[in-house]
Amino acid sequence: MYQRDTSLTTDQKALAVNLDQYKYGSIVEIGAGQEVARRFFKVGAAAGTIAKTMSAYDMAISDDIYGHVHRYVSRERLLQMLDTEFRQVVDHLTPLRAKNTTFFAYAATVTARSFKQKNECHGWVGIRLQLHPGAAPSDVILHVRMLDNDNAHQADALGILGVNLIYGACFDHEHPEWVIEGLADGLTPERIEVDLVHFSGPHFEEVENRLMNLHLIRSQLTRAVVFNPDGNIVVPGDLFHSKPVMVMRGDFKPVTCIDVDMISAGLKQFSQLAAVDESEIVSLAEITLNSLLRGDRIDGADFLARVDLLASQGFTVMISDYVRYFRLRAYLRNYTQKPIGIVLSVREFEVLFDEKFYESLEGGILEGFGKLFPDNTHVYVYPVRLCAAEGSALITLANVEVPANLSHLLAHLVENTKLLAVEPLDDSHLCIDAREVLAGLQHHRNDWQSCVPEGVARLIVEKRLLGYDSR
Repeated sequence: MYQRDTSLTTDQKALAVNLDQYKYGSIVEIGAGQEVARRFFKVGAAAGTIAKTMSAYDMAISDDIYGHVHRYVSRERLLQMLDTEFRQVVDHLTPLRAKNTTFFAYAATVTARSFKQKNECHGWVGIRLQLHPGAAPSDVILHVRMLDNDNAHQADALGILGVNLIYGACFDHEHPEWVIEGLADGLTPERIEVDLVHFSGPHFEEVENRLMNLHLIRSQLTRAVVFNPDGNIVVPGDLFHSKPVMVMRGDFKPVTCIDVDMISAGLKQFSQLAAVDESEIVSLAEITLNSLLRGDRIDGADFLARVDLLASQGFTVMISDYVRYFRLRAYLRNYTQKPIGIVLSVREFEVLFDEKFYESLEGGILEGFGKLFPDNTHVYVYPVRLCAAEGSALITLANVEVPANLSHLLAHLVENTKLLAVEPLDDSHLCIDAREVLAGLQHHRNDWQSCVPEGVARLIVEKRLLGYDSR
């Protein structure tokens, strides 16, 4: 089985592209110098690869070349750049170059650290290329965040990333996962984050972009990716910017009526906070990467089924590798200072108040809760009924049991409104157990359908999702 060559340095990748006499194109970069082009010129033989380099920094000049745009660091501007540059090299150079030439255009529009600006440093990077002579082009587009503290290091990281993207698109395009993995070569997660990737065009027609974005997490290029209800990947910074956020974590295998009631009840109370404008709330269904793993691999069909079912109920879905809640809160704080709400079932207290869960922290469970609640963050606790029998016990925030040595900690968090009880909107769902629902649909027991929203049941049956009627 072929494996990706992980031994190549950035310069070796640039030289490999330069020495391929049939690859020819332009490199245009706005916002952090011409670091990608510089890499190709530095290693030599660039005349055989680069038809043109440019940095159209002035907005009037940029608009004259590419057309007007409302946001200069945007996907829209990147696509304008790729359209113009690729069309130019193909139209002007096709009659002059060897017939087996494959043309490309690389573009980047970013806002990097400067003397005057301390805002988030991010940008859009992409390549449009022919993967066979004369073929219609295909694209690979990225959204990136630069995490270094100064302009020089950010520019350097973008240079490495750009070389990795061009090399991967040219030589690893038969394996899109390799293109993604190769982006991290020569970089560390502390330097750059790629929180969106999108493959398009005739060569990538069979690529499932949701799985590719999940691979960003597995490749340690980002800690989380977000899908809107249409199934499209979205930039977290755009979605969360200065918005109050409500998160519900779960496996959602499948999404049940109790999940829908839990987020609805949580949102009702969250929206009553003085600092929350109900119309601005971003509500998320969050799934941790661990819950998608089977051994060391991800079941793609299982993942897509869960996302599709959540999307059918209008949920925005986030996949993250944040096991601990306080790390999830810290991630969201990158983008917003508005209130954060986390709604969870009282069942989760078994983990939330398990001191072993915090052993890696110097301050243990106290440090964990300190990092979860340093500001306007609240956890909304939803009750559960232990069984469906009449008169069965209802476990709520008021009577949930935690280890005796932590009872005072629980009382402190309740007294200071860090933990808040949630009143169900429909208490008829409190006995639902998602594990029993999953077993029911897989064994074709009819009672499972009453435990999930009607649209979810219909999709499961029509598409035979989550192992429906498989046992």
